[in-house]
Amino acid sequence: MTRTVIESKTKTAVIGFDEPFCVIGERINPTGRKILSQELEQGDFSRVEADAIAQVAAGATVLDVNSGAVFSNKMAEDPRYADNNFVEPMLMPELIKVVQNAVDAPICIDSSVPGALEAGLEACEGRPLLNSVTGEEERLELVLPLVKKYNVPVVAISNDDTGISEDPDVRFAVAKKIVERAADFGIPAHDIVVDPLVMPIGAMATAGHQVFTLVRRLREELGVNTTCGASNISFGLPNRHGINNAFLPMAMGAGMTSAIMNPVAVPLNAVKIAEKRAEMAAAGIILPEEMDDETFLTLFNLGSTKPRPGKEMEAIRAANFLFDRDPHGSAWIEFNKVAPKAGQEGRGRAGRTGGRRRR
Repeated sequence: MTRTVIESKTKTAVIGFDEPFCVIGERINPTGRKILSQELEQGDFSRVEADAIAQVAAGATVLDVNSGAVFSNKMAEDPRYADNNFVEPMLMPELIKVVQNAVDAPICIDSSVPGALEAGLEACEGRPLLNSVTGEEERLELVLPLVKKYNVPVVAISNDDTGISEDPDVRFAVAKKIVERAADFGIPAHDIVVDPLVMPIGAMATAGHQVFTLVRRLREELGVNTTCGASNISFGLPNRHGINNAFLPMAMGAGMTSAIMNPVAVPLNAVKIAEKRAEMAAAGIILPEEMDDETFLTLFNLGSTKPRPGKEMEAIRAANFLFDRDPHGSAWIEFNKVAPKAGQEGRGRAGRTGGRRRR
């Protein structure tokens, strides 16, 4: 069976056909996160550390680290900062060091800049996953030698010089080309994790069916593990979590073995909580004055004041159990344990310390 091994200094994550689904946490990525980019420009890595800790606590087994920040202020002072080839090789090792100091999860080094990939490889402890290589000739010649030199697995994205094809047969052919070219460098198929590219179902009605068919072919014909940007399927649609929750177990059933995704349900801030309370009051629902925000949100299933596993994590853990990748359901049971109330830690049933009755 195909097994892709990713390691930190102390932990090992395995992506495989008979392994629990591998969740690659995506939040350490400044692309589209203006506040994070601003903080990184100022040398503030506190949010990176917090995101690393929260994602591992929510169930991520690997953490994606992306260095695609935009340093607007420095750009105005020095035009070199407008070039990702200048910024990312400097930033990537700093991000990796912060993450490695915060958690012991293996890392996925994510950049389109070869210099940043190599800088990340030099900074990483263990055996990271490299993200990514495509079927473009120039990209193959730049990235595959790094994969071989550092003996690491790599994400292979199914697009090439012609762009992203809507034809799944073309995307399969690109994946096959990458696997074959990797073999020329002495890189085995078990170190290739193919991203067949998930299209938004709102724009393409066959997107779900396409990716399930592709994943089966990739597994059966090429013997490779697979991944995807899980949230792409629901882009632009309402109740994205509902679509994602259905998509992930279906993709697992087709043979997908990992996904790059957000495992954390982002906590509600004070403004949002005040809005929810106002909505309840407008509906005529009277709440006790002493009710704290966390109790209020839990009571009405509105979220939490703290980071916690997202609904997608619930769907993945349930699917692991149903596909017999969770022996005796131990991970599912642990995931669904009710946290003790304040003051009840260490107490068993009926609040007795130790949880046993006297005879």
